[in-house]
Amino acid sequence: MTLRKVKGNFDRIFDKNLSDLVRGIRNNKDNEIKEELRQESISVKANAVAKLTYLQMIGYDISWSAFNIIEVMSSQKFTYKRIGYLAASQCFHENTEVLMLTTNMIRKDLNSQNMYDAGCAMSGLSCFVSTDISRDLANDVLTLLTSTKPYLRKKAVLLMYKIFLKFPEALKPAFPRLKEKLEDPDPGVQSAAVNVICELARKNPKNYLSLAPVFFKLMTNSTNNWMLIKIIKLFGALTPLEPRLGRKLIEPLTNLIHSTSAMSLLYECINTVIAVLISISSGLPNHNASIQLCVQKLRILIEDSDQNLKYLGLLAMSKILKTHPKSVQAHKDLVLTCLDDKDESIRLRALDLLYGMVTKKNLMEIVQKLLVNVNESQMGNKYRDEIIAKLIDICSQNDYQFITNFEWYITVLVELSRVEGGTEHGGLIAQQLLDVAIRVDAIRSFVTRHMAILLENSHLFMNNSSVCEVLYASAWICGEFADFIPEQTSTLMHLLTTTAFPAHITAVFLQNASKILSKMSNEKTDDFYRLCDELIDKHLPHFLTNEDLEVQERASSFLQIIQIMKSEDINMEQLFFAYALNPVAAKAQRKVPIPAGLELDLPFVEFDGDDSEDETIEEMSFGGDDEEEEEEVILTEVQIQHNRQIADDRKAQMDKNPNYLKSSSKSKKKKKNTRKERDVEMAEEVLEEAPEVAVDSAKPVKSNAIPGLVSSQNYVKKTKRKKTKKKRLKKKKSSKKVKPIEEKSEKKTKKKRIKSKDNQDLENGENLLVNLDDMEVMTEVMTTGVKKKTKRPKSLELNGEKKKSKKKGKSKITVLETTESTPKRDDYEETAGIETPSLFVPSLQSAIASETAAEP
Repeated sequence: MTLRKVKGNFDRIFDKNLSDLVRGIRNNKDNEIKEELRQESISVKANAVAKLTYLQMIGYDISWSAFNIIEVMSSQKFTYKRIGYLAASQCFHENTEVLMLTTNMIRKDLNSQNMYDAGCAMSGLSCFVSTDISRDLANDVLTLLTSTKPYLRKKAVLLMYKIFLKFPEALKPAFPRLKEKLEDPDPGVQSAAVNVICELARKNPKNYLSLAPVFFKLMTNSTNNWMLIKIIKLFGALTPLEPRLGRKLIEPLTNLIHSTSAMSLLYECINTVIAVLISISSGLPNHNASIQLCVQKLRILIEDSDQNLKYLGLLAMSKILKTHPKSVQAHKDLVLTCLDDKDESIRLRALDLLYGMVTKKNLMEIVQKLLVNVNESQMGNKYRDEIIAKLIDICSQNDYQFITNFEWYITVLVELSRVEGGTEHGGLIAQQLLDVAIRVDAIRSFVTRHMAILLENSHLFMNNSSVCEVLYASAWICGEFADFIPEQTSTLMHLLTTTAFPAHITAVFLQNASKILSKMSNEKTDDFYRLCDELIDKHLPHFLTNEDLEVQERASSFLQIIQIMKSEDINMEQLFFAYALNPVAAKAQRKVPIPAGLELDLPFVEFDGDDSEDETIEEMSFGGDDEEEEEEVILTEVQIQHNRQIADDRKAQMDKNPNYLKSSSKSKKKKKNTRKERDVEMAEEVLEEAPEVAVDSAKPVKSNAIPGLVSSQNYVKKTKRKKTKKKRLKKKKSSKKVKPIEEKSEKKTKKKRIKSKDNQDLENGENLLVNLDDMEVMTEVMTTGVKKKTKRPKSLELNGEKKKSKKKGKSKITVLETTESTPKRDDYEETAGIETPSLFVPSLQSAIASETAAEP
């Protein structure tokens, strides 16, 4: 035995370690490990397995050494056993053939007295556990849940989760013991149990509603942030199932939001609060305070320099935006600054937020900021296209709900079509131009003028096949609303001078050129005939030989129309503009009743074999006698009358049908006229500020700028001026009408004091007058011996004083004014202009004394 130990020690001394292995790999010595695995010494085999583990980590396949790994796993020495389990955890899987040989060995290690052997076995088993091993070892692992050692309990709880995944039947008998571990005295075991239950609750949260009181207790008492994150996530999944739970969660969650400094915990708390408020927002009072708190904390996350926290803050803000948009709209400036961030994912998330933050007041500001970002050269084409698509979505949402000035929106669309580098959303811009021109009647003249300018500069759109779709809309608008074109002849010539565009755009050019010419045919002058000759000789021939059949057909039709205009006096305008173009609701066609006898599913002609085909071909003859031609003419006249009747009925039906946009009432017409006048005035002011053709040569002009087009910035400046004017007027009115509250209160107190003093003085004056009357009566009795009935004088005239009555309210107060000297303003301030009787009492007393002394 001693000889073996000595031999093993010598083998270990002379054996190569991991650093020697690295040198051997570099020297291409491949057969050393296989030779070491054939030796009887377990230490040599363990060293060889360690080398194989390293080789597996750098990409080599070591599945051929599975049996040797099991030999090392079964070693009695912990250092060798650990190497074996490490190698097994890396290279073993469910389909490993020798895996069934490990069942009894692992059971033996689980029941070992050495807790580190059991812990090592559980750690390795969690990596290569299979269905058979789970079924065989579930009870052994379950017994370890009641172990006295927290180390084993924690590992057993975590291993049970892997067993539940492979063998779900083990969950039901193990759940009571797993529930007990939530109240385990060791925090590590508690955290492990919380993790296992939270992971199980992801698939079916309803089964774990009964554990809500236990988790609530843990959330309020625990200080472990990672465990709190798991519990809060679980509550976020349980709240939609039990709304009453959400009312109890708000208070502890808000306390955590106030107190925690961990950003990860703060984010999870805010997420759960949002989920709770969404589910119970109707029944929870004062929930706006919680929302405001969440938004303020999210602002801290967004302002953080960490890009991950910034992204999470924007993500949570978008969730709040769906239910409480007003709370998020206050932080519009912060979201706009995120558009300049270096990270493209943050910029895209900020774009999504702006879609819901738009109002009528801030639409122009947000769009102007997006236009600045579109024109920045450092942004990629992909991000630029994303901004353009989002900008159009923002403006057109809910049928242009937030747009107050459509002329500004037209200028924005034109600017988007002239972005440097082009965009792939040219078709979307063209669709918006067409939609606005058709829907908004007051904007048609403005749109038509701008589209005519675009057609004059059509050579600028040749480089991008997508942006040139804007010319499709420009040609259609100019043809449909040709009355608003300033110079119809020049626009017509611009439509027919370019042929480098795609075929479908060229076909639209020809079609709308014919519509413009039909408008010009009302006045057939010499210039008109010269123009027709020029079109026939110079412009149309190269269209007739175009490769595309659609262009050829449009050109040949246009040529025939010109010849008819020259030869015959026919009103060609009725051919193109028979009825007014009105926008129709998207679902209007569904409400139109199908006429009786109309079978939409039946074919026009039914063919029953070759004979029927010959008959139908014979019937479809193009020649005929004169009598047949006369019958055809009569039929066409009847048809014309019938078509007119159908048109009149159709107009009446359009008036009755609510799905057609029409203005029947006078009030609506007035509103439209006022709005139209308002838009026209604003457009004229803007056009005055930005001249159409005059371009300053001293200032550098951008390569994508088109002279004659109005910039959208002019409208923004106009609105800002109006806002500042309104604010100034409001300030002036408020300064004139509203007085300070302090001055009012002081005046009220002064008036009260004055009234109280006046009442006292009046009472004293009345008492003095009564006493004076009594004195006069006594003097008469003393002189004559007779007492006369005397009345109190209504007023007194003493020392040349005049009486004057002053009304105040309902009561009349006699005021004495001296003719010789008038009192100053200071004398009136205490009594509000009323003289007190104390002023004339001394003169009365002296007069009475002199009268009594003169008489015996």
